[in-house]
Amino acid sequence: MHVDLIGTGGGSPGSMILESAELLKNADLIIGAKRLLESLPQEYCSNRVAEIYAAKIMDIIESCGCENICVAFSGDSGFYSGATGMIPLLQEKGIDFTVHSGLSSIQLFASALKRPWQDWNLFSAHGTDIDPVSCVMQGKDAFFLTGGKLTCEVILTMLRDAGLGQLKAAVGENLSYPNQRVIEGTVESLLDEKIDSLSVLLIEKAPAGPRSLPGVDDELYIPGKVPITKRDVRAVVLSHMKLDPDSTVWDVGAGTGGISVELALAACRGKVYAVETNEEGIELIKKNREKFCRFNIVPVPGMAPEALKDLPAPDRVFIGGSKKNMMAIVQTVHEKNPCALVCITAIALESLFEAMEALDKFGYSVNVTQISSAGAKVVGSYHMMMAENPIYILTGEKDTCTE
Repeated sequence: MHVDLIGTGGGSPGSMILESAELLKNADLIIGAKRLLESLPQEYCSNRVAEIYAAKIMDIIESCGCENICVAFSGDSGFYSGATGMIPLLQEKGIDFTVHSGLSSIQLFASALKRPWQDWNLFSAHGTDIDPVSCVMQGKDAFFLTGGKLTCEVILTMLRDAGLGQLKAAVGENLSYPNQRVIEGTVESLLDEKIDSLSVLLIEKAPAGPRSLPGVDDELYIPGKVPITKRDVRAVVLSHMKLDPDSTVWDVGAGTGGISVELALAACRGKVYAVETNEEGIELIKKNREKFCRFNIVPVPGMAPEALKDLPAPDRVFIGGSKKNMMAIVQTVHEKNPCALVCITAIALESLFEAMEALDKFGYSVNVTQISSAGAKVVGSYHMMMAENPIYILTGEKDTCTE
């Protein structure tokens, strides 16, 4: 018995390489998705079984009694293909097999656009968990295989809602088929199109914005009447947050988005949910998100803890303002993810004790740091050091949780 794992290209016979076509003609059995089997010419092997799940394909292979078996996959066998799941199963059973490449949708799409694709980042939204906003923020144009819940429309909507509606975009429908269509425009304009489900998507890279280490200058932010956490405090808070690039973060009491921007810079592939009850604050968060190109910030209007209940579970939480709801906020964090690291800033002693009490009640080990900073201000012909209010930074972690 021999099995050939074949990438059939775009799906139409004309996009298949000649070697694969000969194998399919001379096979004793062809297994594959119903759409692919129906598109094969009549002169190819007529013994065809529609199946896409690797374990079930293996059952068919072992029970069919055929010598030459072809398993057909769309696109290229090495690019987000079902062949990936078949290879270890065939190896485990000791069955002799060969892998054959095919034209992938990315090659077909690049040709239709008359563009090279060597500098694109490649993502599959079919059966995988990706964040399109993060994908376009990685410094290269992003190509998406779409499917499942993340259709073209869903991806475009997510990008528009993140403030990226004006990015250039292109859709490739039914590539290699007679009804192939390529549509170019912006993220916003493509949402007005009716897009076929058999499509791929290309989005230009998002603007990068100013690069900054922790401690962005206060003067760079778009100001407002809503308070902003000072630069020195933000820098120390970031050091306590222990962020990963993929972290999901809540910024509770986000103000103008000062901390949110720096959290989003550190969690560059994650999401920062900036929760703020003040309407002016929400607008400033949006403006600062755009200025710093931190499109992974999601402004969340409303009062905590109510505004937190529909958010995804956090890995890290910063609480800069609680409106006297500290206990309920920490309880909500604990219920969403008891292993989330919690960082709280406090100026008043009452706020300090409230934070200590809440963290202690829910079993966090607490570290407390006080920082006092002063900056020089010109007074006449002298530079005088002017002190800022001392700030307490509390960090709560669970001893029972491991990273």
